[in-house]
Amino acid sequence: MIIPMNVQVNIIINSILAGILTGVLFDIYRIIRGFENPNVIITLIEDILFWILAGILVFIFLLYNSYIYIGPYLFLYIALGLYIYLKLISKYFLKAQYKLILVSLKTWRILKNLILYPIELVVYKIIRKNK
Repeated sequence: MIIPMNVQVNIIINSILAGILTGVLFDIYRIIRGFENPNVIITLIEDILFWILAGILVFIFLLYNSYIYIGPYLFLYIALGLYIYLKLISKYFLKAQYKLILVSLKTWRILKNLILYPIELVVYKIIRKNK
């Protein structure tokens, strides 16, 4: 079956985007997992589960966007997209994720203190009054 040129270009672009999506998922997974390896067996199980989930998500992405014409070039373009992401974008994405995590933790700490401090103050006054 001959595939029209615009569909072929669409498949190539979507395959590269699927590789970039896989890279983004991998960076999110690295942040969640942490960089130290606590146990080889647990890390192996986590990695297998991640790649199964990533494979399913890439399949759904390609099915939705390019009717999943599977050929050897599809995997090459996915690998190309992953390589482009890991070499060009990954370090900036990781820095942004770290900053987002630090800002959200700092915001959480400030909000917790703003909410709990008046309660602690009231409890302290009540306990001090009862003595």
